[in-house]
Parts: sequence; structure tokens; C-alpha cells
Amino acid sequence: MSRVVVIGGGIAGLASAALLAREGHEVTLVEKRDATGGRAGSWESDGFRFDTGPSWYLMPEVFDHFFRLLGTSAAEQLELVQLDPGYRVITQGHDEWTDVAATREENVALFESIEQGAGVELERYLDSAYDTYEMAKRRFLYTSFESFGPLLTTDVLKRAPKLVKMLLQNLDTYVANRFDDLRLRQVLGYPAVFLGSSPFDTPSMYHLMSHLDLADGVLYPMGGFTTLIERIHAVAEQHGVTIRTSAPAGRILVDEASSAARGVELESGEVIDADIVVSAADLHHTETQLLPERFQSYPEEYWSDRNPGPSALLMYLGVKGELPNLEHHTLLFAADWRENFEAIFGENSRLPDPASLYICKPSGVDPSVAPEGHENLFVLVPAPADLSLGRGEVDGDGDTPLEVYADRIIAQIAEWTKTPDLADRIVLRRTYGPGDFHADLNAWRGSMLGPAHTLKQSAFFRTGNVSKKVRGLYYAGASTIPGIGLPMCLISAEVLIKRLRGDTSTGPLPEPLEASRPAAAPAA
Repeated sequence: MSRVVVIGGGIAGLASAALLAREGHEVTLVEKRDATGGRAGSWESDGFRFDTGPSWYLMPEVFDHFFRLLGTSAAEQLELVQLDPGYRVITQGHDEWTDVAATREENVALFESIEQGAGVELERYLDSAYDTYEMAKRRFLYTSFESFGPLLTTDVLKRAPKLVKMLLQNLDTYVANRFDDLRLRQVLGYPAVFLGSSPFDTPSMYHLMSHLDLADGVLYPMGGFTTLIERIHAVAEQHGVTIRTSAPAGRILVDEASSAARGVELESGEVIDADIVVSAADLHHTETQLLPERFQSYPEEYWSDRNPGPSALLMYLGVKGELPNLEHHTLLFAADWRENFEAIFGENSRLPDPASLYICKPSGVDPSVAPEGHENLFVLVPAPADLSLGRGEVDGDGDTPLEVYADRIIAQIAEWTKTPDLADRIVLRRTYGPGDFHADLNAWRGSMLGPAHTLKQSAFFRTGNVSKKVRGLYYAGASTIPGIGLPMCLISAEVLIKRLRGDTSTGPLPEPLEASRPAAAPAA
């Protein structure tokens, strides 16, 4: 039995620890904060409870597959409800709002009602999205890319010309060639933000994302995403994982003679010996802060031309009274789409004004997240990954640039959603900015999600999940393959298991997970 230390108690760390324990390893997970969850954390105040990060439950089959690997299921662990409409879109300059429905058929009708011929075009678009999505799951998401041989299959090769074209053409161009109406182009282009990027930089292969919301629909786990974290935390412990919070890692210990990982030293000075170390922390932090320079596979210079993805202004707002003009998910889009993304990702980055932003109102479905007679709002405004924007705080006590911007955003939401008294009805306010992502999560440049899914940071171009210089050191989470988002983080834990097994297959592992052989330390 190998001793494993997992650094980081976000969803990727918890999932990795659970699967490793299922494999037969002796696993200890260390987390710097006083609770697990990472970006998918929770904050409570004055009777309100807020999910602090992820709020879209997409790719439900990935969550269910993960739980089934551990001998349970999503249905046993979570109470999932279907959202209908899935979300609302408010586009600047358009009086009519666009409600995206729960089914493909209704969304085809919606597109046709907005633009003649767009319904038939959406049918073709979603057929392609589904085909690309299924191929990605079969061939590109559940692989470590340790060997390219398993990728040279008939289904990949016959799609090769299409795949190359979709890698080289950006998502915005792909969409604009098929739809004219700005509202439709925005509905199809905004998923790039889920990938930490812009539709002008994201390869059009990621049009596959539209299958998730326009065809599969959007779900919500009752109790919020903290419930998902609680269930994964509990399942990990049931499999024997020792979880230690308030235990920040200080450095990864490496044997000088063999260049092998030998454990983790906490900031307190305590040493936890291990045969295998898995870092599910931010990869930039792992490489540049937890390892001496001679053992860094990705030293500081590696990051100089990498794209960190956006940061964000987050707001957690408790509001008195009802907000009927907001759905569970509401998206506000600026009319100047390109300028908005240029402000975030361009060379002369700045806070976009007006902003394209996202609002979640879980209290419309889940009464547990707000006191009676109140609403719970989570607001996310993509912003440059710029630490000078500062940190947030409760009741307007954060850094001035962030708080002034938050005031402007609240005014924009009030105007665009026709809720003129919104600011007067806010009874609880907390802001969160790039400085908080950096301080709380060790996020590189205060990034909200992790390295963006641009061409050179996607699929086999993305940073791998094994150290090139330290034997027995592995990575999991949004910084590594397959990428950003809760489903991808769950898959990264499974890809870690495949890497340790030497399994170069490209599909998901059989359910439930059975140890392939007695667990042992990696070979020299």
C-alpha cells in the first residue's frame, strides 16, 4: 500500500483522494482553509447561504459516473431539479428578453422565432455539437495523452479535417457564419467564458458546449453546490481518506539522490511522509512556491506567455423582497460584444463598462439559501486577471477600485432588469476580487478559473498531470488536463488514476472502480 498526500481540498483534490483510496492507497488530504471546497465553497451570514463559486450543473453524466466509480450514484447523493427556463438572456438594446428553455425542441422554436431559418440552422449546429461532445468524451477528455496511439482510431481519423478546421477557427467566427442575430450569437458564444476564455480566442471545437445547455438542459442540486462538495467529502472519508483542514502545505519534499517525492512539509513544520504526492492546488503555485527551482517542470519563465484566463468581481447580495425579473440563471450581455472581451483580455485591459455579467438567484428554487421574504443573489462579472484591482469585503469595506465598480454593476443590473429600487433593498453585501482569488486559493494572477482554453492551452497542448522532474509527483484540477470546470476536475481525478496505472485508453474507467493491482509506489 502506497502512502499518498493530496494537496488541496477543492473538488479535484477530494475526488482524487477518494479514487486513490478506492484503489487501495493510504491517503491524506491537506487543505489550507478551514473547510474543503476550494472555489466551490460556501459563505453564510444573516440567514443567507451563498455558493461562493460554481453554480451551473452541466454534464450530469460525468457527476454520476464519478459517484458510480465509488459505488454510489448522483441520484443517491443529490436531489437534482430541472430548471425551466434554463436561463434568461438580457441583451443591451433589446427590450425583449430571451428565455432559453429546458429542451432542444423548444430552443429550436425559440431561435426560429428570433431569426427566420435559425431553427433549422440550430438543429444542424446541435447535431455537430453532440457529435463533437461524444467524440471528446470517448477520445480526448479521459486520457492523459501519455500515448497518441489510442487516439488514431477510425472515428477520429475520419473527422480529422473537421477537427483541424475547428481548432484553427475561433468560436465567434464559427457562430457568426451561421447566425445573424446578436442575441443568438451571444447565447452560442458565451460558453467560452466557462472555459476561462473569449469566443474570439476559443477554438470552435468548443461549440460542443451548446449541447449541454440547449439540448441536455440545466440542473440544480438542492442545497446548492456546497451539498455536492459535502457529499464528495463524505464519500472520500468513507473510503478511508484522512482530511485535514487548516493545514497549508509549505513545500513538497524531494529526495535529492533519486529525485523522488517523499512527502509534504506543512507550513507548521510538520512532515507527512509519502510515496506519492498529488497537487490539486494551483499549478503555478505548486511549481514556483512548493518546489525548489531545480525540480520545477514549469518554472516562472514558463508562465510568461501563458493566458491565465479572466478574474472576476464576485458579489454576494442578500435582497429584501422578490426579484421576479431574474431567473435562476440570468445573463446580461453588452451590445458591443467584441469590445467587452477586449477590455478583459486585450493588451490594455480594464474593467468593462457596461459589463457582460452573470447573476444566479438560487432562492427562487431553493428556500434554504435565504430568509423568508428575501432573495439570494450571486453576481459574477468577468474582469482582467489584475491583482491591482484588489480585494473585496463585507458591506463595502473592500478596496476602493473594486467597491466603486461594484456600485456601478448594481446600478446596471437595476436598470437592465427593470428593478429600480435594487440598491435600496440590499441588506447584505460582500464583494470578492482578484486579490481574494490569489490570497485564498493561490490563484495565479488572481485568475477566477485557471489557464484559459485557448488553442495552445487545450487538449494535448494543456499542461500534463505528471512532473517531468520529480518522480511520484502528479497534478489534478483546473490547471492541468482536461481543464476548467467541475466536470473536468472530476475527470482529472480519473485521468490521474489512469496515469498511475499506466492506462493509455481514452474512455472512462469501468464502474465501479476496482483496483487494477495492489497499490504500490511508482517505479524508479
